[in-house]
Amino acid sequence: MTMKHNGAKKLSQMSNFYSTFDQINGVHPWMEAVKDGFVAYRVRQLNTGKIAYFNFALAKEMGLIPADHSDQMNDELAEKLIETFSLQIINEYDELTNRRIDPETIRPHKYMATRYLQLQHANKQGKTSGDGRGIWNGTVYNRGITWDVSSRGTGVTCLAPGAVSAQKPLKTGGTEFGYGCGLAEMDELLAASILAEVMHLQGIRTERMLCVIDLGKGYGIGVRAAHNLVRPAHLFLYLKQERYDSLKAATDYLIDRQVANKAWDIKAKGAAKYDELLDAVCKSFAEFTALLDIDYIFAWLDWDGDNVLADAGIIDYGSIRQFGIRHDKYKYDDVERFSTNLNEQKQKARLIVQVFAQMVDYLKTKQKKPLRDFARHPMVLKFNSQFVEFRAQRLLYRMGFNEKQRANILEKKDLFEKFDREFSFFERAKVSGSEEKVADGVNHPALYNMRHLLKAYPHFLSESPLPFEKRWMLEKDFFKTVLSSFAKSRDARMGEKQRLHIESFQKLYRDLVVTAAGKQKPDTILKGICERAEKLNSDKRITGNALIEMVDEIITEKKRGLPLEQIQKIVDRLVFDHNGMPEIPVGRFYKEKEFTGAVKMDLFAKLLSLVEENKESI
Repeated sequence: MTMKHNGAKKLSQMSNFYSTFDQINGVHPWMEAVKDGFVAYRVRQLNTGKIAYFNFALAKEMGLIPADHSDQMNDELAEKLIETFSLQIINEYDELTNRRIDPETIRPHKYMATRYLQLQHANKQGKTSGDGRGIWNGTVYNRGITWDVSSRGTGVTCLAPGAVSAQKPLKTGGTEFGYGCGLAEMDELLAASILAEVMHLQGIRTERMLCVIDLGKGYGIGVRAAHNLVRPAHLFLYLKQERYDSLKAATDYLIDRQVANKAWDIKAKGAAKYDELLDAVCKSFAEFTALLDIDYIFAWLDWDGDNVLADAGIIDYGSIRQFGIRHDKYKYDDVERFSTNLNEQKQKARLIVQVFAQMVDYLKTKQKKPLRDFARHPMVLKFNSQFVEFRAQRLLYRMGFNEKQRANILEKKDLFEKFDREFSFFERAKVSGSEEKVADGVNHPALYNMRHLLKAYPHFLSESPLPFEKRWMLEKDFFKTVLSSFAKSRDARMGEKQRLHIESFQKLYRDLVVTAAGKQKPDTILKGICERAEKLNSDKRITGNALIEMVDEIITEKKRGLPLEQIQKIVDRLVFDHNGMPEIPVGRFYKEKEFTGAVKMDLFAKLLSLVEENKESI
């Protein structure tokens, strides 16, 4: 057998080894279910680019690579990823100008850019909006779960805000009109790769980045995956347009997918299933928003249901920030309008549930009633009570209490409410002065760092030699521990008001520990609380500012010759440090994972120093 024949045989075998990627070919069930819910585009293979990041754990979970595949990129896998995902649409501008395209590079199936509601468009009914620079690559089915796969940075569509405002087809890569380029920058793709996986490891529903392809000149393609990438906005546009049949088709599709994936337990048939849908949505959004509130995660929610998944999960990391402390006055400046802030996320989530209530009523009656008629809908009121319950659970979880201990505490509702008032006094306090400009918006910084206190205080109780009831942290030590780096000189003076709250906080915190312990002695549970609180309030938390500076540093080093495999290892290492959060089921590919990749230590040390410098920032 000749050497040439041997090489061809090996290439064929490797191609078959990664043949699972062939199912990702542009075909998606949404195209059949909601026939007017997308714009179809011919797509061409770019046959260029390099793999900057590949999520091996996610790929194994999706069944795209074998479970025992090494977490190392090889030439054959890289080639398959480029073949599958290095794509660009042939858009209206290309068609009008008769752009010369090699027919052999054109994929056999058209890919869809989906339509959905977006408030940033002048038309508030979703007639012009949707995926402006992305396409849906298709679905992957593995072990009873269907995954959606989509890409951003694949060319400007007619649904892009820039194309709509220009009132003409735009050329991909053009910068004349805002939100009209159609490309994605490498810094945003790498930032999303890190933060999405960190969120996943914290037990937050989210899209995840499967792959990042570096196309050169600062641009790339980001491939994301989730069990369901449908947003509320995919349904709401048909509600606003009063297109009953399309709304029913889209809603039925959502229900069927969620039930098939065992995400929602909806058993009813006919119109009754929409009531169960509403109940599932209410619970999901109450839990999600409570988690964002306690974990200081900024996500730009609004009634259009654009920047969120239909099952209440994170999508589009361009508008996601993880704060170090409660900067609940921060607002992002999007030129034409400011975003919501952390405090307003609850009311916006409730408004999304209210729109769902309006939608369900329309589906059942075929008559669209005004949104205000649903302000006191039972499910909207249920959202309020469920938010309170989930928020209490999440706060106690973040403090380090386990499930049984939380149950013991919440049996004494009055005790928790008293503690929560004291906690909120510190958590929501602001530095003296007023709102100030920051790089991308406005903020009024938080005065106290409660994450630091939640980590330090159980250690103090655990290490004190005194009887439990006599363990009091000195007021000056407590105040020093809790004071944030944003405090001005006048803020750093402790007054009588602060002393009273410090005393009350300590008393109530100890009461929580006694109650959590039940029939045990408090000291028997302090060690576990310390360990959990240490992990859940770690200084390795990556804030929004830290992430921006870290990715800038990585991109700068890349320009100086940093190999792409180092970017992969650094992203993996940063993500892996967030593995092992209490009570978070992350799947066996993280449980079995051991980080062994050698990172460029001087660069990694620099990145960790940026995390430390920004640990209290937005």
